[in-house]
Amino acid sequence: MTEPTPESAATPTELSAEDRKLVTLARATRARTGAAEGAAVRDTDGRTYAAATVALPSLQVSAVGVCVAMAVASGSRGLEAVVLLTDAGSVSDGDLAAVREFAGADVPVLVGDPRGAVGGSTAS
Repeated sequence: MTEPTPESAATPTELSAEDRKLVTLARATRARTGAAEGAAVRDTDGRTYAAATVALPSLQVSAVGVCVAMAVASGSRGLEAVVLLTDAGSVSDGDLAAVREFAGADVPVLVGDPRGAVGGSTAS
């Protein structure tokens, strides 16, 4: 797992309005489903996708993985930002690889706790 880098500008009150929207979407999705993680992404057209971890006996997909799959299936051409809310405190290498493969390097990935307090970021 890749540990996020703490940033002084990583608190929700200091995020852009667009990034605060992603935090709200990820938090609501996680709370509604009771899942381990909630995530939201914004694509290069400004569309947002929110998802929770899928943990079925026959199918396991991370919240970020579901968001990337939704964006790809919707015809998106890339991502501008990713938010992951998790107890784990970091984003998995697999999730970073999926974001990087789809959207390239340097997509900001903000990582926060389940309440939506963003504690750091990393790049894809």
